Amino acid sequence: MSKAFTRESDDEADMPVLPRQPSPLPPGAKNYVTPGGAQRLREELERLIEQRRGAASADDAEAKRRLAAVDQRIRYLQHSVESAVVVPAPAPPWDQVRFGATVTVRDRAGEASVYRLVGVDETDIDRGWVSYLSPIAKALLNARLGGRVKFRFPAGEEELEVVKIEWEG
Repeated sequence: MSKAFTRESDDEADMPVLPRQPSPLPPGAKNYVTPGGAQRLREELERLIEQRRGAASADDAEAKRRLAAVDQRIRYLQHSVESAVVVPAPAPPWDQVRFGATVTVRDRAGEASVYRLVGVDETDIDRGWVSYLSPIAKALLNARLGGRVKFRFPAGEEELEVVKIEWEG
């Protein structure tokens, strides 16, 4: 076929269709989020929408791929923000582990570890922020200050004592 009868766009590589980001929530689970987490999600969404407006006319293939990734993240964040159930901190005294709590535990050897029980969109292992659906969070939920919980780590079962419970203000 003559080149005169083809479109320029036919010469370009097809854009890969990015698969929809799966939800980290199991079916039927609520999308609980802390007030700070909800704020961070909204801020990221606003920032990406502004970024998308500034890059609306991407010409090269790499820019189009980056734009597609931004669009995918925007759709994911929109769904997360719409489905979020914001859980505020309870009133003091904080003597029981609940969603949003930062919990300090001590193992039998006396070593302390700190976990913050947050929503799936807030999880940050480097900061000790664990999803409320994670095994460690499930073990800690509803534990009382001074109480002990059993948890099976990969290295074996350990008894953890809850030594501190606090919430971000």
